[in-house]
Amino acid sequence: MKLSNSVQNVEKEQIKYFKFPKTEVLAQRNDQINRKLELNRALSLGNLERQKVKIVFVDQDGYKRVETTVWGITDKAVILKKSTLIPLQRIVSVA
Repeated sequence: MKLSNSVQNVEKEQIKYFKFPKTEVLAQRNDQINRKLELNRALSLGNLERQKVKIVFVDQDGYKRVETTVWGITDKAVILKKSTLIPLQRIVSVA
């Protein structure tokens, strides 16, 4: 997925102040499956090699990008450091 330059870089500490709508940002089931696979890969990279990934997500104000380590994944959210959560349905891409 190609994103425009309208993606704002943010620090993970800011995420707890964002408001997230409940709607899914990826319409295609295939895209949702690929997102889950990429998140599992990011979790492995974070836990085994302490590598950071770039996560693009959408809050109520638009697209955001954070570079961080994924500490865990639940059925509904990605867990970052200091118990910061990003809802799964709001994540556009992981790289």
